Parts: sequence; C-alpha cells; structure tokens
Amino acid sequence: MAKTENGRQSVDTRSIRTISSSHIDDESSLGSDSEINGFTSDRQTDKYGFIGGAQQYTEASAKDVPPEVLRQREVKWLDMLSHWDKWMIKRFNKELDSEAGDPKWLDVIEKDLHRQFPFHEMFVSRGGHGQQDLFRVLKAYTLYRPEEGYCQAQAPIAAVLLMHMPAEDAFWGLVQICEKYLPGYYSPGLEAIQLDGEILFALLRRVSPLAFRHLEKHKIDPILYMTEWFMCAFSRTLPWASVLRVWDMFLCDGVKIIFRVGLVLLKCMLGTREKLKACQGQYETMELLRAIEPRYMQEGFLVREILEVPVTAREVEREHHTQLKRWKKNRGELNFKSPPRMHGARLIMLAEPPRRQDLLQNPTILLEMPQHNTKLKKGKEEKNSKKKNSMKKSKPIEEIPNPYSLPNDPPPPPSDPPAPPPVSSKTPETVPQAAPQTETNSPHQQQAPPTDLPPPKESPLQRSTQSLSSTDQDTYL
Repeated sequence: MAKTENGRQSVDTRSIRTISSSHIDDESSLGSDSEINGFTSDRQTDKYGFIGGAQQYTEASAKDVPPEVLRQREVKWLDMLSHWDKWMIKRFNKELDSEAGDPKWLDVIEKDLHRQFPFHEMFVSRGGHGQQDLFRVLKAYTLYRPEEGYCQAQAPIAAVLLMHMPAEDAFWGLVQICEKYLPGYYSPGLEAIQLDGEILFALLRRVSPLAFRHLEKHKIDPILYMTEWFMCAFSRTLPWASVLRVWDMFLCDGVKIIFRVGLVLLKCMLGTREKLKACQGQYETMELLRAIEPRYMQEGFLVREILEVPVTAREVEREHHTQLKRWKKNRGELNFKSPPRMHGARLIMLAEPPRRQDLLQNPTILLEMPQHNTKLKKGKEEKNSKKKNSMKKSKPIEEIPNPYSLPNDPPPPPSDPPAPPPVSSKTPETVPQAAPQTETNSPHQQQAPPTDLPPPKESPLQRSTQSLSSTDQDTYL
C-alpha cells in the first residue's frame, strides 16, 4: 500500500513481498536479501545497494565523480579505518547481545525494522541478516542506556552504520553519536532537539534574513521542519551520495555540519522573493520544505554551499548558552541533563585518549624481540644489579691522618682520628708536589709516621694545597 512520507510516495515493504517468498525460511541469511525476497536479476542495484526509491543513485540525479577524486577518498578512508579505534570505537567488557532486553522496547523495535531503507538490499527482506543485525544493535542500546531506552530516530542512524561495518562496531558507533555528537537527542522529552531548533532559527537570522522573517511571520516553529533532519542526520532526506559526504564531514567536524546543511536548505528554498511567492501561508511553506528541490541536494552543489556557510563550533556553543538561558527563564530547568557535546572526532580523541592499560592488554601487533637485543638487555640488567650491590656494600670513608704533619704539631691521640693540620702560608713552599716519591733527606722525612700506619694517601686538604701551589696549572691565578 502506498503512503506519503516527507512529501514523497513510498511503498510499504509488505507489498513488495512475493507469494514465493512465503515458502522461504526468513531466518536464512544466505545470499542477498533481495534474492531471498523474490526480486529477479533484472532489477539493477546501484553502487550503494539501493534497488529503488528516492535515494537510488542515477546519472540524472548526481554527476559522476572523477576517478582521481574517488581514489583520494579511498586512501583517506583506508588511513582512518586503520586507526578506527581512535576515531569511533570505545570498547567495554559487556555481553549486551546475549541478554533478553525489555519487552516494551523490543516490540517497538520489531515494528520499526521494515521501515528502515526498505529499498536497500540489506534491509529489504523481513528477517534477513540486515534486519537481524539492526534489531541486535538497537536492543543492545536499550540495555546499555536503560534510562533512555529506544527512540525511532536511532534506527536509521544504526542502519547507516550497519551498511559500512559489522554489528558490534555499529553499536559502538551508535553509542558515540548518541553520547558525544548528538547528546540528549534521543532522550525522553526531546528537549535537546528543541533547543537546537531554537539555535538553528537564531543562526538563520544572520545567514538568510529573508527566510528568517518569513518563518517568523507565519509562526512556523523549527521543530516542525528540522526534527527529522537533525535526529536522522539527513540520512532520510538527501540522495545517498550526499548523505555519505555529509556524514564524512559530520563525524570529523561535529554537529556544526548538521546546522550548516539545514541552513543551506532553508536559504535555498526560502531565501529569495520568487520562492516566497509560492508559499503564502504556513501549509504551503511546510509542503515546500518537505519537498526540497533535487538540485539543491546534489552532492557537488551541497558540499560547496556547506563549506561557505559562516557558522563555527564556537558560534554554535555561544548560541547554545543563550538559548539555554532563555529556556530556563521561560520553561525552567531541563528534565534530562545530557553530557556536553563534542565537536568532532579530534576533540573526542583528545578528551578520551586510549588508556595505556587497554593497549597493553589488547595489543594489535606482536613483535618478536631480536636475540642480540635480549642479550644486551640482560647485560645491562646484570651491570645495574652489580652496581646496586656495590653501592649497598660500600662503607663510609674513614678520615686518614695527615702523614706530612708539621714538626710542632702534637701527636694524635691513639683512640681518635688525627685532626687536620692548620693551613699556613708556608705549607705550599715546604711540601713539594712529589714529596712521597723522592728520597732526599728532608726534615719531613725524618718525622714520618710509624711503619705500622697504613700507606700514605692524599687527603682532601693536601690535594687542595697542591692545586693552589701550582701557578702554572691554575688558570684562575
């Protein structure tokens, strides 16, 4: 049965199921879901997996991208995917997939499965592997955040992630989007999306004053036209080539890209007087915004316009504080306090770098140490241990009496160590530098210490006097 959705006609997925599909086991995940559902081979699938619908890629709806541009994007994504754990994934030790889940959420999720991209070969079949994975991801989130539960706008977000990654990675990607990129969007009451609607309307005053005055004149609240845009990240509005480009920028730069896309569409549809002539009231304006002209959603045009919109993350945050104060003044405190919003992957990585403990427990690459390196390491460890042992065994240095005492010095007491001799001006002249090695009959040799004393050693005082006695070697004299 045909139904109208966003100003376009779409076909209920129950009407495209053939009679022969009733004899096929819906639990089977072998082969393409389009084949399981009875589609013949003459139905052409586009490069994104769509077999029909408004988001199917055609030459008339989007221009071909040059091969060198596609190659450049491929290289960029290969680099990002090689470091995917730093970009998106945050792993925990949970077993959410094996738990039963809350029955009230499971029933709602089951009813929404067939509504998510019914013309994509991954989700076209009831009970196919795409719908099974989508059910697992959404059920796991209700267990992960039981205070939030399930919101219908989370289903297309999870479905887009499942088109590009396994179910487990898609779940953690959904967690990051719900907690970091769009916090509070899917919580009860939808207060965060209403607040962002006011932010969008305030930014529109500067970007397109004509569109702002028209919406204000007809009292069209932002929540009427921007809810699906923002909560689904334009995944149900734009052609698929444009969806992928918008999501690339959104995941890298944050929610300011979502605001820019909304501002571009409002400016293109309501930013000229010729456009406003066709919508003289609220109903006509809403119908115009539900049926955006395809040329404004084309990939090349849309991306250029997004980059030219003068809206930064700082301006979004500044306007957020302004609208939050106004909200509290008119409506009171928020019922659901969401965590602060992170503007892009770079800030998320800076805020939560990977823990060293996690990297040690889950290494991605294991390298064998070369044999010569291990020997050097063992040698260094043995050397360090010997040095520590020698330091432990070392005793304090005992003072040794001066063997070259002066004639009038009293003999030292036998029990106590001898006191250092007084420094006199005659010492450098009377004590030659090589006195212990000469055999001349000097008065100092006649008063040498007894033979039972230890061999003479230089004291710190003697070394200091010798250094002062040599004017040739001392650079300060």
